[in-house]
Amino acid sequence: MSILYDEGQQAIATESRRVIEARVNKEELLPLLETTGRYHEGYWATAKEQGWTALALPETYGGLDLGLIELGLIAHQVGRSLAGAPFLTASFGAAKAIELYGSEDQKAKWLPGLASGETIGTVAFANGANALPARPGITLTGERLDGIMTGVSGGLAADVAVVFANGSGMPMLAVAELTDVTRDPIASFDNSRLYADLAFKDTPAETLAAGGAAREAALHILALQAVITAHEQTGGAEAMMEIARDYAVTRRAFGQPIGAFQSIKHRIAELYGLVELARANCIHAASREGQSDFIIAAAAARISATEAYDTASRDCVQIHGGIGVTWELGLHLHTRRARSLAIEQGNLLFWEDVLVDRLTGEAA
Repeated sequence: MSILYDEGQQAIATESRRVIEARVNKEELLPLLETTGRYHEGYWATAKEQGWTALALPETYGGLDLGLIELGLIAHQVGRSLAGAPFLTASFGAAKAIELYGSEDQKAKWLPGLASGETIGTVAFANGANALPARPGITLTGERLDGIMTGVSGGLAADVAVVFANGSGMPMLAVAELTDVTRDPIASFDNSRLYADLAFKDTPAETLAAGGAAREAALHILALQAVITAHEQTGGAEAMMEIARDYAVTRRAFGQPIGAFQSIKHRIAELYGLVELARANCIHAASREGQSDFIIAAAAARISATEAYDTASRDCVQIHGGIGVTWELGLHLHTRRARSLAIEQGNLLFWEDVLVDRLTGEAA
């Protein structure tokens, strides 16, 4: 694929940016930081209304049958505007797991609701800091789940979860309804992510994959989510770079704009480089879906986007000086989101290990 978007894809990017910027604002996002269990309902209503929840799912089940490239474009705009709900990524991951590895009955049961957005999905793989543990903390016995899955993004509002579990000594991938699952809210510095510990106790579940196939399936789902998250991170980094640039050409010190000082303009130039590298990696990764090198491309996108967003959110605050840390300015919204996204779907260490393992294997 060319690294240039076609006219249809550019139209998706333009229209999604217009809609999100019109309906999501800082004044609605700031109160969410102080309340556990709430998310920006206006954004999620917009996502459903615009068909973003159905974008990358099959037409048979109410989807639009587009792909990772188009969903990535939406996620980029979501990252720019800090939309306050994690469901676009989490529901997509759950839906793709069911679409790729589920039975026809499972697809018919879950995919229409996930495509419409009326059903919210999440992916529960991590055990502590490990995104894909060698021995999962959840056990699957006779189609019943038991155990606690910690720090699940979107867990407070999800209706269904795809779970990485341990069954008879081997990995299992299963789908479970969360109606009767106990949820313990986690108060975080980014509460609109709706983090929760999910306590499964004799919870009915249906197997999607078992053994080595389950681990490969789980890694593939994490990679799909990682590409969407990388687009979101790149959008946030781009927004921070632009905010820093605009402030640097208007704020004056010692008789000139602060952007004239090397310590400022060089820093902004470095941010531009990081953003464009992350953008290129995101486009490449999205275009490699279904190819043998997809995991490698996804890992590279995730690593570069995490570095770009972390650096941009930090440097933008520094360029603003004292007002950069004020509640009203809202730059901390991006700083919080940068840190949240950096640990969802596997942190930097996880994806660096994945990248090295894959590259070493190819070289061998």
